[in-house]
Amino acid sequence: MEIQTFDIAGVALLTPRHIGDERGYFAETFRIDLFATRVGDHDFVQDNESMSAKAGTVRGLHFQSEPHAQGKLVRCTAGALFDVAVDIRQGSPTYGRWVGETLTPATGKQLWVPPGFAHGFCSLEPNTVICYKVTDYYSAECDKGLAWDDSAIGITWPDIADPETLSAKDRKQPLLSQSPPYFYLERTI
Repeated sequence: MEIQTFDIAGVALLTPRHIGDERGYFAETFRIDLFATRVGDHDFVQDNESMSAKAGTVRGLHFQSEPHAQGKLVRCTAGALFDVAVDIRQGSPTYGRWVGETLTPATGKQLWVPPGFAHGFCSLEPNTVICYKVTDYYSAECDKGLAWDDSAIGITWPDIADPETLSAKDRKQPLLSQSPPYFYLERTI
């Protein structure tokens, strides 16, 4: 498995090796020992899945605050999606910056979105399925979000991103500048 890091500390892209023949392929999509060594020691407690029927569907930007902050290991099992992680850790040199990757079943790429980051995505094809492991259970009290189109963050969404597909909750999310600090970058001296 190839693991790529970014200029934004904590986010990682995992690409499994496909071993194929005329029948198709085999891929090892997750190994806790490699993940712990190369990305960090995180316990996954739940797997989630959602399907977006329409291309251009936007979901996010979502996160959970403490004490139930979630890290997410995201992959696409049908269709294609543009996946985004936004650094919302106060004191981080990359605060408000984002990373985006296209995920498809063919590439098998997975995006690690650590706690302290907001997450969102846009489906690029009809009937896109996103699957993700999380490091804590859902908590309604800790469920938070940011405006998907916050110009201060400046995410370059695909041209097909359709604001009409936003949920009622996502239509009312605050700008990053209006959001209280939920996470702080841990500094070591």
